[in-house]
Amino acid sequence: MNILVINSGSSSLKYQLVDMSDESVISKGTCERIGFEDSFISYKTFKGIKKTIKISMENHIEAFKAVKDILLNRECGVISSVEDVTAIGHRVVLGGPKFNKSVLINEDVIKSIEEFIPLAPLHNTANIQGILACKDIFGKSKPQVAVFDTAFHSTMLPKAYIFPIPYEYYEKYNIRKYGFHGTSHRYVSSRCAELMNKDISKIKMITCHLGNGSSIAAIDGGKVIDTSMGLTPLDGLIMGTRSGSIDPSVVTFIMDKENLSPREMDKILNKKSGFLGVSKISSDDRDISNAAAHGNVQAMLAHDILRYQMTKLIGGYIAALNGCDSIVFTAGIGANEPSHRYKVCKSLSYLGLKIDEELNNQMIRGKEGKISTKDSKIDVFVIPTNEELLIARDTKNLIEQKKCSS
Repeated sequence: MNILVINSGSSSLKYQLVDMSDESVISKGTCERIGFEDSFISYKTFKGIKKTIKISMENHIEAFKAVKDILLNRECGVISSVEDVTAIGHRVVLGGPKFNKSVLINEDVIKSIEEFIPLAPLHNTANIQGILACKDIFGKSKPQVAVFDTAFHSTMLPKAYIFPIPYEYYEKYNIRKYGFHGTSHRYVSSRCAELMNKDISKIKMITCHLGNGSSIAAIDGGKVIDTSMGLTPLDGLIMGTRSGSIDPSVVTFIMDKENLSPREMDKILNKKSGFLGVSKISSDDRDISNAAAHGNVQAMLAHDILRYQMTKLIGGYIAALNGCDSIVFTAGIGANEPSHRYKVCKSLSYLGLKIDEELNNQMIRGKEGKISTKDSKIDVFVIPTNEELLIARDTKNLIEQKKCSS
């Protein structure tokens, strides 16, 4: 069984074709700058072929056609027909309160995803475009599955997800905390339980997804009790270009002083803040790290803010969990920046948490393992995330369940 995993962005499309017999990736790539004149597709296959091709892609339908052509290409192709793709799994960012698990896509599911476009206009619109484009390119009968970023966080209780604003706004517009990166948090929490050789139902865990977008989740017995992102991915930690949590009055104050529209203010908070706003250098943590190493005060401040916020959030979540058995670091920064892990964990040493510096420094570039010492009161792991594999697994399971019930 071959599962095509899709992550559609507003101007991009990432794909992986996964052979579920051994869960190996046989082809993957990215369509970039869809809708622009300089659009291109980059891909590589298990045969070792790696290329970047400039190709016109005015919309997602043309992007999917490019993906299909690459998969079927005589020289670099990995399948002989579209029938070799059993099903397609889509990452869908926001499923709202309706979806607490992955589902087979039908017209009702598409309409529901459309309902939540106002809460995630760029993401959900792109996800729908990807689903509809798949219908055009791979046929209406090809099974498709939606795997929701928000689903894993649906176990939060109202005390965690309700905002203390007039309740009518929750009733009218579904304004509440949803959380994001759920597929990543679900994958690494499950993998952590495997590495600990324990039943996840007996583990209190905190997972830290740190990348250009970052979030932390508190997980008790495999169920999320709280997470740092809120109604949108803007909430929580300082990120690449996102502000994270700030006093709401900061927003209205700046809007008034600068005579800004809501859209303009939204752009500042989402695109011009975070690491980029504080450092004045870059949104990329690697650039910030390089500048900090050379004594740049703004870069060091950006890192200090991140580590301080992480320490507060993790400490708060340990209290909410009433204890903690393990902490996991994942994603681009979490799995590749030992200094962040070390300094955050050192701030938690009062809890009996101890890091093995040598092991910590070794855990980069896709390596997985435990970085805490044997006598540490809390186990700490670095686990590279694999959201695509989890999407493929969910898709496979739903397809098989459908076959059994039909």
